[in-house]
Amino acid sequence: MTAKSWALALLPLALLVGLLAWIVKSGPTEALREGVPPVEVLALSRAVLAPGDIRLSVLNDGPDPVTIAQVQVDDAYWAFSQEPAGTLSRLDRAEIHIQYPWVHGETHRVKLVTSTGLTFEHEIAVAVLTPRPSARFLGIFALVGLYVGVIPVALGLLWYPLAGRLSARAMDFLLALTLGLLLFLLVDTLHEGAEIARELPGAYQGLALLALGIGVAYLALEGLGAWLRGRQSALGAALVTSLLVAIGIGLHNFGEGLAIGAAYALGEAALGTLLIVGFTLHNTTEGLAIVAPLARTRVSSTRLLVLGLIGGLPTILGAWLGGFIYSPVFSVLFLGFGAGAIAQVVVQIARGAAGDRSISGYLSGAPAASGLLVGFVLMYATGILVQ
Repeated sequence: MTAKSWALALLPLALLVGLLAWIVKSGPTEALREGVPPVEVLALSRAVLAPGDIRLSVLNDGPDPVTIAQVQVDDAYWAFSQEPAGTLSRLDRAEIHIQYPWVHGETHRVKLVTSTGLTFEHEIAVAVLTPRPSARFLGIFALVGLYVGVIPVALGLLWYPLAGRLSARAMDFLLALTLGLLLFLLVDTLHEGAEIARELPGAYQGLALLALGIGVAYLALEGLGAWLRGRQSALGAALVTSLLVAIGIGLHNFGEGLAIGAAYALGEAALGTLLIVGFTLHNTTEGLAIVAPLARTRVSSTRLLVLGLIGGLPTILGAWLGGFIYSPVFSVLFLGFGAGAIAQVVVQIARGAAGDRSISGYLSGAPAASGLLVGFVLMYATGILVQ
C-alpha cells in the first residue's frame, strides 16, 4: 500500500479516537451523570491462605472508581492492608491482606465495604493452606494426574488388537461408539467452561472467551489436519485421525487437570479412592477413542505409546497449573480449546466412518446408531462417579 492509502485507511480510526476522547471527557455523558450515584462492582477471586493470614485478590469490574474502606471477616471488622493502596480505577487489581486466625476446615466469609457503604462478599468454603510450589506437591499432583489421566488412557489403548479383528458392521459400531464418547466429552467440556465463565468478572466476557477458544482450536486443528493429510503417504489417514483424536482428548484432559488442581488447592476435592476409581473408568474409554480409527492399520507400540501420552500427560500439566497458579480466565480459554478440538475431531471421524455414504446415512444404520447411543451412555454412567 502507498502512503496515501495508509493515510486514507487510518483517518477514520484517528477521528474515531478523537470522538471517543471528547465523549468521555466533556461530552453529554457528564451532564447525564450529575446527581447519579457511582456504580461500584468488585470481583473477588479466590483467597490465598497462609498461617494466620488471608490474601484476597480483587478487581474493579465496574465503570466507576472504588475505594475499599473497611473489611469484615465473619461479621467482625479487621485491620487490613491493600497493595497497591488507594482507589481502584476500572479494571485495576489489588491484593487485600488480612491477618486473621482462620480455622482449618471451617467456612469463613470476607466482606469488603466500600467508601459508599456497598459490600462485596467472598466465601472461603473450606479453609486450608494454599499449596505452594514444592517437590512434594509437584509429586502429589503428578501422581493424581497419572492415576486419572495417563494410566486410564493407556489401559484403553490395550483394545487395539481387538479392534483389528472386527467385521465391517462391528467397525461401524466401534467408530460410532467413539463418536458417542467424544460427543459426551464435548458436552461435558462446554458445561464446565460455561460454569466457570459465568463466575468471571463481567469485563472478561466469559462466554465470549469460551467461544473464542472453541473457534481458535477448531480452526487450528482443521489446519493441522490438512497439513498432516498432505503428508498422508508417510503417516496414513488412520494415524492422522488418531493423532487428532489424541490432541483433542489431551486438551480436554488439560482442562480436567486444571479443575482437579484448583479443587485440591481450595480444599473442595474429595481426592479419595472413589474419585480416582471414577476417573479411571471414565477416562479409559478415551483410550478406546484413540485406537478405534487404527483398527485396520498396523501401528507400532511406540506410536501407540506416543498417542497415549499426548492424550494423558496434559492432565498432569493441568493439575500443576490448577494447584499453584489457578486462573479462571485461562481455565475458560483452555476448556474452549478442548471443546473446539473435540468438535473438529468428531467431524473428522464422522466423515471417515461414513466413507462413500452420507453422514446421516451412516448414522441411521443400526450398528452406528446403537454405537453412538452406547458411547454417550457409557461416558454418562462413568461420569456419575467423578461429579
